[in-house]
Amino acid sequence: MTGRFGKGPDYVFLGVLMILLIFGLVMLASASGDLAKAQFGDSYYYLRHQILTGLLLGLVGFLVGYIVNYRHWEKLAIWFLAASILILLLVFTPLGVKLYGSERWLDFNGISFQPGELVKLTFLIYLASWLSRKSQRSKSWSEGFLPFLFVFGLVAVLLILQPSTSTAVILGAASFVTYFTAGGRIKFLAAGGILFLIALILLIAVTPYRLQRVLSFLNPQTNQLGASYHINQALIAIGSGGLTGVGYGPSTTKLHYLPEPLSDSIFAVIGEELGFLGALFVILIFLAFIWRGLKIAKRAPDDFGRFMAAGFTALIGVQAFVNIGAISGLIPLTGVPLPFVSYGGTALAVFLTMGGIILNISRQRR
Repeated sequence: MTGRFGKGPDYVFLGVLMILLIFGLVMLASASGDLAKAQFGDSYYYLRHQILTGLLLGLVGFLVGYIVNYRHWEKLAIWFLAASILILLLVFTPLGVKLYGSERWLDFNGISFQPGELVKLTFLIYLASWLSRKSQRSKSWSEGFLPFLFVFGLVAVLLILQPSTSTAVILGAASFVTYFTAGGRIKFLAAGGILFLIALILLIAVTPYRLQRVLSFLNPQTNQLGASYHINQALIAIGSGGLTGVGYGPSTTKLHYLPEPLSDSIFAVIGEELGFLGALFVILIFLAFIWRGLKIAKRAPDDFGRFMAAGFTALIGVQAFVNIGAISGLIPLTGVPLPFVSYGGTALAVFLTMGGIILNISRQRR
């Protein structure tokens, strides 16, 4: 089947996207059922909310991204940057509220969403447009890399102040991949990475709860009922699953012990219920997503499409493996959700929109 652009989409990428989406809803039903029953008397409360606020809105975004020629987004790029900064500033007004701990949200008459998730989409569109117009400048320190650092730094500071440091780190990684795709020099990226790492270390050092996360990662056996509790329960859940898991549904750690079983820690529930094989399946699916996404970027008909596909793919891939690595004890806990799987309507809608745009780019491949 061919589309309006003369070619069909990348069906492998579409298949991987659908597998992630369906698998995520199935696992969310298991991870959230008992908690929803206890809190609301309805085992499907969280699943229904995810479908109504995340999936339906995400499908609209997916269809818009898939149908509308991706080149139209380039014309709106500067407005996307303005929107990124505006919505991040709004969280410091009365419209900004705190939900689920430290994360900042925006609330409009009872309708709430995470601006940091939306900024992942809007900023990467702007960055792809800026680099496509100044691709030769990406090799220049003063005309390319410093302006890039300034604009990203502005967005990163606003994210960190929310606080949402993990979002800033993941967006930074995706932005650096995009800049490298545009021909940026390795020494520039290395210098920027070192500066970002120094800033992150200083931020951790002066923020007690971030420092506790790092210390619990370095020595999870200390303070097991405090800062180390989360990672220890996640590792217990994963270890309990063995090779094939305890089966779909009967996880015990998600009932009373594992913090955030339907969002940050859902990979631990997967490890317990589906075992090593289920966890490996998730990893392989995300690797397939990255492979096909980067292949689409490589075959994009122009720089804007290439940079945008690379940026979106990198962001989703980095976030997936940051979540998996944190819950597996390989890196400090970050609090980021697993793309397409964890509970969170804003994130799901944004990721589906990215998927639709990537597929639109694939329809116009060389």
